[in-house]
Amino acid sequence: MTASASSQPPSSHLGRYPAGAAAFPHPGLLGIAGLAPHEILFLLDEAEQWVELNRQPQKRDDRLAGLTIINAFFENSTRTLLSFEIAGKRLGADVVNMHAATSSVKKGETLIDTAMTLNAMRADAIVIRHASSGAVRLIAGKVDCPVLNAGDGQHEHPTQALLDALTIRHALRARGDGANGDGGGFTGLVVTICGDILHSRVARSNILALTALGANVRVCAPPALMPEGIEAMRVTPFHDFNAALDGADVVMMLRLQQERMEGQFIPSPREFRHLYGLTLDRLSRAKPNALVMHPGPMNRGVEIDSNVADLVNGADLVNGQEGARSLITTQVEMGVAIRMACLDVLTRRARKLPGWGTPDSSGEIRA
Repeated sequence: MTASASSQPPSSHLGRYPAGAAAFPHPGLLGIAGLAPHEILFLLDEAEQWVELNRQPQKRDDRLAGLTIINAFFENSTRTLLSFEIAGKRLGADVVNMHAATSSVKKGETLIDTAMTLNAMRADAIVIRHASSGAVRLIAGKVDCPVLNAGDGQHEHPTQALLDALTIRHALRARGDGANGDGGGFTGLVVTICGDILHSRVARSNILALTALGANVRVCAPPALMPEGIEAMRVTPFHDFNAALDGADVVMMLRLQQERMEGQFIPSPREFRHLYGLTLDRLSRAKPNALVMHPGPMNRGVEIDSNVADLVNGADLVNGQEGARSLITTQVEMGVAIRMACLDVLTRRARKLPGWGTPDSSGEIRA
C-alpha cells in the first residue's frame, strides 16, 4: 500500500515526545553529539514503521515524491551508499548518487565550491561521506537543505549508531527482555566494543548514542589503538579482551582500518586475532545469550571468526540453552529503516507538515 506525500507520521508513539518539530528540532543530522536521549529514541521509534514496510511485498511510500536527494560520497562505500539509495527510493524520492572519482573534486575543485554547486541544484536533502573529519559540517554551513552525515573521517557516523541501537532494541524485544519502556531497554546494558577504537567513527558515534541511552559501554583495543583520555566519554577501557567480555550483553567488533593507519599499530593481523579476535571460546566469557554485532565490512579470521559471525540462535556455549547469536545481517536491514526515518523527519519542514515549520528567533516553531 502506498501512502500520500502529505501523510502524517504514525500515532503509535504520539504523546511520548514533544509535538511536531520540537521532537527533533535539528536542521540536519551531523552527528550523535548534541542529540538528547529523547531525540535519539524519537528517530528509533520513527524507524519502526519502515521496518514493517520493508518486510512487506510492496515496499514503497510516496511521501517524498518530487523531492531530490543527492548522495555525495567523497569516500568509497558500498553498504552505506546502497542503504541510503534504497531508503530514498522507497520513500518515493528522486535519488542521485555522486561519486568523488567522477566529480570535479578530482579536477581540483574545493570542497566549498562543490557545496555551492550542490546547493545551486536545489536538492531537498544531501547525504555526505568524506574522508576528512569536519567536512560534512563545513558543507552543511554552505547549503540550504538538510545534510546527513554518512561518515566523516574519524569523527562520526550517526546513522550507523542509530541502526545499531535499533538492532539491539529489536533483539531485546524479540526475547522479552523489557525493551518496551521509555528508555528503550538500554539502561544497564553492558556493551563491549572491541577493535580499532582509535580510527573508528563508528565507535565514537556508538559510544555517544549508547551512553546517552543508559548503557554501560566498555571499549577494548591494543594500547596503540586506544584513544588517549577516552574515559572522558563515560566508557571503561580495557586492553585485555577476555576481561572486557566478562558478562557482556552485546559484543560489537570493529575491523582494523588499515587505510587510516600511518605506521605500524599492530605486529600483524595474526597477532591481533590471537589477542583480540572474537572466537567461540572467547564469546563464552560474555553472557550466554550475548548479541554479536559488526558494522561491516568484516575481516573474517582477523577480528571475528566465521562461526561467530554466522551464529543464528546458537546453542549456549555453557549449558546448551538457546544462546548467543549474530545480528550482523539484521544491522543491514535496520540501516535502511533508520535512514528512511531520518530522510522523512528531516524533510518534514520543507514538506510543510503541520507543526514542522521553521523556528523563529525565540525557538518557537512557526507552522
